[in-house]
Amino acid sequence: MNKKFSISFGILLILVGIYFINQNQQKGYSSKTNQIFDIEEGDIKKILIQSNDDALEIARTDTSWEIIGHDSLKLKDNIMNTFFDRFLSLESERIMTQKKENWTKYNIDDSQGTHLALIGHDDNTIEYLVFGRSNSDFARCYIRKNQSDNVHLANQNIIYILQTNPNYWGEKPTPENSPTEPTN
Repeated sequence: MNKKFSISFGILLILVGIYFINQNQQKGYSSKTNQIFDIEEGDIKKILIQSNDDALEIARTDTSWEIIGHDSLKLKDNIMNTFFDRFLSLESERIMTQKKENWTKYNIDDSQGTHLALIGHDDNTIEYLVFGRSNSDFARCYIRKNQSDNVHLANQNIIYILQTNPNYWGEKPTPENSPTEPTN
């Protein structure tokens, strides 16, 4: 009886050992994501977006955001929430290249990319990023920080949010209903 118990216990130890070895090897196959930047929404005073020859500036005044140079437009409800939700959740899935000469391959050089500058309350640039479209995977985009040659593959595509068209961000305000006169 003691011999059967020893054999069973030995087989159990071998199986547990194989399980842990397998788990350790599987970790190498998992996708590791990293935050590309560490920014808080409250740190940002201005957002500058540039694509080709078009540019757009959005600035915070007190607690609200406005489109600079387009006084006739009111920022759409929840557009800034959508922007910050998507932008702050960006993560790097992997580095695609570390060579500046490969930037055109990823649509992320200075002429092809969409530029995003985040300006803080002290009027200094918090972050400057260039975004490029992926030609093969429309659910992701490429990101390059200004001071780095590294091109990151992002976990999601936010280029469609980085519009320089003011009508994407704002809308003409609806006239407030004027008070009606009481009927007799």
